[in-house]
Amino acid sequence: MSQQTDQNLPGGAASVPQEAPDEQSAAPVTASITTLGVRGEEREDFTKAESKRLRRRSLALLGSLAAPLKLRLVLLGIVVVVSTAGTVAGPALIAWGIDNALPAVMDQNDWVPAFGVVATYIVVAVLGAVLTAWYTVLAARISQAILFDLRKRVFLHTQRLSLEFHETYTSGRIISRQTSDLDSIRELLDSGLNQLIQGVLYMVFTAVALVLLDPTSGLVLAVSLVPLWFLIRWFQTNSQTLFRATRVTSARVIVHFVETMTGIRAVQAFRKESRNKDEYGGFVEDYRLANTKVFNLFGTFDPVLVLIGNATLAAVVIVGGFRIVDGSLEVGALLAVALYAKRFFDPAQELAMFYNGYQSASAAMEKISGVLEERPSVPDPVKPTKLADATGKMDFDDVVFAYNAGKVVLPEFDLHIPSGQTIALVGSTGAGKSTLAKLMARFYDPSQGSVKLDGVDLRDLDTKDMRRAIVMVTQEAYLFSGTVADNIALGKPGASRAEIEASAKAVGAHEFIMALPDGYDTDVNKRGGRVSAGQRQLLSFARAFIADPKVLILDEATASLDIPSERLVQEGLETLLADRTAVIIAHRLSTVAIAHRVLVMEHGKIVEDGTPADLIAGTGRFAQLHAAWRDSLV
Repeated sequence: MSQQTDQNLPGGAASVPQEAPDEQSAAPVTASITTLGVRGEEREDFTKAESKRLRRRSLALLGSLAAPLKLRLVLLGIVVVVSTAGTVAGPALIAWGIDNALPAVMDQNDWVPAFGVVATYIVVAVLGAVLTAWYTVLAARISQAILFDLRKRVFLHTQRLSLEFHETYTSGRIISRQTSDLDSIRELLDSGLNQLIQGVLYMVFTAVALVLLDPTSGLVLAVSLVPLWFLIRWFQTNSQTLFRATRVTSARVIVHFVETMTGIRAVQAFRKESRNKDEYGGFVEDYRLANTKVFNLFGTFDPVLVLIGNATLAAVVIVGGFRIVDGSLEVGALLAVALYAKRFFDPAQELAMFYNGYQSASAAMEKISGVLEERPSVPDPVKPTKLADATGKMDFDDVVFAYNAGKVVLPEFDLHIPSGQTIALVGSTGAGKSTLAKLMARFYDPSQGSVKLDGVDLRDLDTKDMRRAIVMVTQEAYLFSGTVADNIALGKPGASRAEIEASAKAVGAHEFIMALPDGYDTDVNKRGGRVSAGQRQLLSFARAFIADPKVLILDEATASLDIPSERLVQEGLETLLADRTAVIIAHRLSTVAIAHRVLVMEHGKIVEDGTPADLIAGTGRFAQLHAAWRDSLV
């Protein structure tokens, strides 16, 4: 054994396969993965049936978000209908003024109709402006309420999902759901919704007004709807796939960026910058090409839409001109129908822009609804059993465990740990040590058999009682934003400063904390407040100590400690483990030595079980590991 690892036993914690859990507990999740590509490499192509299911799922989510806002939506509808009707009335008033009010002035010197038309036009214009302003405010409040609800749902639901989800669904994709996807929905709600509602109503009211004013011109407009319908169908068919591709490629860019920045030390240490540049460049190029295809789509749609609009306007004017000559149409009416024909196609361009945002937001909603459709693979019990005063007795009865019905990690596993006993798990990498620890902490459920605390299956225990009774400390001691005291108090919200300091002293962390710029009030994320990996681990011990669990699991929790820190924390560990059941996964003999019992695991089975002294005196695997460690010190 090398001098670099002379305090470590060979081997490491079992690596957890990046797969979903067993088939029985994850049936709904598996269906969503295989059918809709919710996790793993996200897809861009879907069958018609899958696309319909995605749309139904997205619409159901949107409906649930809008349900609490029914009254406001009804009010919004009334406001937009009245304001749009007022806007559409303008050309009709102009036509009446030209064809009726002007002749009255010229023939009879009667100014009343003219003043009446002007006054009505002004009132309608002012009322339309006021209602439009009111509509804008109402729409903004509704959109913000929907976004507020959606952001909370995604955040809270993601927190509730089991460890299995977070080990298979990359952090970059979760960030993409909360950032770029929600931004797409925000843009649609903030501006696109206005374009849709006002545009559709404006086109409908304009068509009705045109038909009422001159049915012949309405017939010309109806003929123009045929090529318009084919254009919109072509646009809709092609844009759905293209916009879905932009969301997928955007997520890949974010995922790669997040993973690179998260692992920047490894990137620089192994000179991966050049390869990352090429990979990131490829993702960015895919994103650029996806957006280019969208722009090309609009490059065809917009000119053809303008062409149809101009041709319709020309046809209305030509037909109307002939009818003016034969006296069947008046000049004011022709001016009005010409204005209506021109205005009818103006919202069509806005609707195309709305459809742009809609397709992007629709693709984003598919991703978000996919996350919200996920169900925890470790669900809360329907009728939880309360366990206020746990003793810490743990039992594995006939446990079989495999990740997503794959290779069995723990085959027919039985283990009984009396309350108050400290056991150490040792063995090579992949032996199943970390899997056993995660089953104890109920991050996963066994495929068969049961894991029990004080004789109660963890699947039946009240979740809060179970989390209060069982605490796991891992090698990755994570510190949240805030002070040192805040991070320790996470183990016991509302803890007093005296309790926080007592827990730090118990595990040997008090001295280094007092050496920080502001002691316990030092912000761990600000300059001067940075702490080493070993110090972070000491803080995690203090956090566990103040939580005072009946069962404590240490998964490689001393791996980040240097020799002096390890000696400092050794006494603290004995204090931490006193009077509680403890399972320690460690390679350091100094840590293993404090255990009452050592279990040596190989291929998911216990091959040796005894006290440290008894196993060292024997000739088994642990004795060989101890001899190798002792020889490395020479």
